[in-house]
Amino acid sequence: MSEIWFRTGEATVLAADGQYTDAMPEVLIGSVRGPVGQAFAGMLGQVQGHTRMFVVRDLNQLVRPSTIMTTKVTIHTAEYAELLGGVVQAATGDAIVDCVIEGILPKDGLDELCMIITIWLDERCGSHEDLDRKDLYRTNYEATKLAIGRAMRGEPTIDELIANRKTVKHYALEGIIEY
Repeated sequence: MSEIWFRTGEATVLAADGQYTDAMPEVLIGSVRGPVGQAFAGMLGQVQGHTRMFVVRDLNQLVRPSTIMTTKVTIHTAEYAELLGGVVQAATGDAIVDCVIEGILPKDGLDELCMIITIWLDERCGSHEDLDRKDLYRTNYEATKLAIGRAMRGEPTIDELIANRKTVKHYALEGIIEY
């Protein structure tokens, strides 16, 4: 395996109707000896409201490559923290292992890599009475696999970004700017 120093990827998978389970992970992949490894080691402490944890599939099942996940949203409730450290963490872990199985992440030299994943979990999930945990798993699993794959393939390429510059715009610009 040639050394992977710094790869980034992101993805969005939208929730089922009536749910707030959109998933938008951002992934940083790199060598444990490079800048990603330094950032990884520096994240081992906690920051109030933005819990950092190793990604595990279940008790005693730390994924490879070693991965830390943290939230993009401040944690305010135990219910939210439970979803993050439960369904979302499990979906993320399963996606990482499947990326190795499918050859998206290289099996050789896996312990020389580490990942940091920032997780979007809508604050409304913690108090949503009819939360569909299966959909929460689905969106996080699919988005994590997409983000890792895009990081490893270098997608989107600059040529793709240039080609769609006037046809793709951020959803928040609807009605604000016309191309």
